[in-house]
Amino acid sequence: MRLTGFLLALLCATASLARGQDNADPSSVRSRIIALEKAWNQAYKLGDTKGLDALLDNEMVLINDDGTVQSKAEFLSSIKASNSQEQQVAPESMHVHVYGNAAVATGVFRARGIEAGKSYVRRERFVDTWIYKDGKWVCVASNATPVLR
Repeated sequence: MRLTGFLLALLCATASLARGQDNADPSSVRSRIIALEKAWNQAYKLGDTKGLDALLDNEMVLINDDGTVQSKAEFLSSIKASNSQEQQVAPESMHVHVYGNAAVATGVFRARGIEAGKSYVRRERFVDTWIYKDGKWVCVASNATPVLR
């Protein structure tokens, strides 16, 4: 519960700092997007669907590592119904490219946990597209691809 409050406070602070976005320095936008990506990882790890809901645009499209496509609603439902326990979800690397009111985050993240009683470690390369909409940054598209080496 305390972490959910922290994530929501982080989102509110990020949104308030982003006012006047047209004049924002690209390096400050990069920092905001990196903070939002980290908040996403923590919310996912904890199964915090409220935190994720605030980060993701309602029209978001997610392309999973197996090639399936999910809407935001499907993604949030899958988290509630998941039988996995994420123990760690953390970026290994991340780069953010800013294009005015849009930003693209790319990198690799590692997920470690237990699924169906078995331990796993996954590394995935990701591409997340963020836009500045209605006074805050939201993710509108996400793609993950397994890193096999």
